[in-house]
Amino acid sequence: MKNKNYEHVQNDHGINGQYKTWFLDYASYVILERAVPAVEDGLKPVQRRILHAMKEMDDGRFNKVANIIGQTMQYHPHGDASIGDALVNMGQKDLLIDTQGNWGDIRTGDDAAASRYIEGRLSKFALEVVFNPKTTNWQLSYDGRKNEPITLPVKFPLLLAQGAEGIAVGLATKILPHNFCELCEASIKYLKGRKFDLYPDFPTGAMADVADYNSGMRGGKVKVRAHIEELDKKTLVIKSVPYGVTTSGLMDSIVKANDSGKIKIKKVTDNTAAEVEIQVDLAPGISPDITIDALYKFTDCEVSISPNTCVIIDHKPSFVSVNELLKISADNTKNLLQRELEIKLGELQEKWHYTSLE
Repeated sequence: MKNKNYEHVQNDHGINGQYKTWFLDYASYVILERAVPAVEDGLKPVQRRILHAMKEMDDGRFNKVANIIGQTMQYHPHGDASIGDALVNMGQKDLLIDTQGNWGDIRTGDDAAASRYIEGRLSKFALEVVFNPKTTNWQLSYDGRKNEPITLPVKFPLLLAQGAEGIAVGLATKILPHNFCELCEASIKYLKGRKFDLYPDFPTGAMADVADYNSGMRGGKVKVRAHIEELDKKTLVIKSVPYGVTTSGLMDSIVKANDSGKIKIKKVTDNTAAEVEIQVDLAPGISPDITIDALYKFTDCEVSISPNTCVIIDHKPSFVSVNELLKISADNTKNLLQRELEIKLGELQEKWHYTSLE
């Protein structure tokens, strides 16, 4: 009996020990290696590996996305689906990747075509600001066969331009996208020691109320509204969708509000092509102005977005403001440019010594 009890206690203790360490290891891995971007380059590991693989393949021509995924799998050991999704997501942001073919549409929620049908290559902007092998710190890839960058030497506040979203264990991150030109102007103001403000800017258009943005920190929120125009007394036209809402999702919310009696419409039609256009035909005798107010109140024509800026700083997740992120990025860019000049100076001195034999 004693032995049996003793074994039972030992076994229980072993399980406790496993829970203490294994779950913490798993949580740390998801936070650091998958869900949350690094402050140095604003990229998650899968995005960094995609860009590194595309740089290796780069010859100025478009590559099949299926080939880019295959190349990235040398560095990212989590299967082709996760790489393909991340690659399409980056391509849709239209900053680092030039795209060719049907890459889907964030406004309508349409998926991209299969990876064998679409093509991509690094944009001129990406080649200019993201890479420099001389200022990159390297590590071995997961199987020890190749080198991959620990972080890329990005000379731009990429994270704030693209935005980021991720759910880890016990925490999440949601960084909203910001305007390219406003980020450049804010960086200049910071380097000149002047005050600056940063507010989100959405690729889907629409109107935003940023009064409670709270610099992108927890507790802040941004209200985003679609543009609704009165075509005539019986017809409304929705000309944009709020960020994170698709045209099909917006139409579903309108139909649901109509079914529950909160608004009265005859029908809703999606005429979206190059521009968003959802036509709402009103029921007889219904006021367009009252319907517009009801659409904002009861449907996805108005949504509230809660930002939560979480990034990896010194191998730990940290909650910071977008202003703080911009300052870190500007300082990082300055240091990288200085290092590039120092390396160039060293190379020129080496060349001068070699040619003069002094």
